[in-house]
Amino acid sequence: MNVPRVLITDEAKNIVSQLKATHGELMFHQSGGCCDGSAPMCFEKDDLILNENDVFLGIIAGCEFYMSKDQFEYWKHTQLLIDIVEGRGASFSLEIPLGYRFMTKSRLFTEVEEKHLKPISFATT
Repeated sequence: MNVPRVLITDEAKNIVSQLKATHGELMFHQSGGCCDGSAPMCFEKDDLILNENDVFLGIIAGCEFYMSKDQFEYWKHTQLLIDIVEGRGASFSLEIPLGYRFMTKSRLFTEVEEKHLKPISFATT
C-alpha cells in the first residue's frame, strides 16, 4: 500500500485536460510564495527548470508534481489535494487566462499512512 502525497479533484482534472489540449504535456510545481502566494502552478512540461533542490511528489492527471526541498520540509506530513476555483490568480500558471486558479488543500497524514507513503525523489539537472 503506497499512500500518494498529492491528489487532484475531478474539477481540477477537467481544467488540466483543457490545458493539455492547448499546450501538450504539462507539469506542476508548488510555488514557494512568489506572486500568488504558495500556490500550485501549472506549466508546459520542461518550461520550468528543475534541479536537485526540487522534490518529485507524484503524478496527478498525468502531470509530474514538484515542490522545492525547503518547502517540502514544511509540507512533508501532509497530503496535498489540488483543486480549482474561479478567479484570477497573480501567477504565471497556465490556467489563469481561463479565469481559474489551482489551489492546494492539505490534511495531515495519519500515523498508519505515514508508514506507507510513496517515497520521494529529487529532480535531476
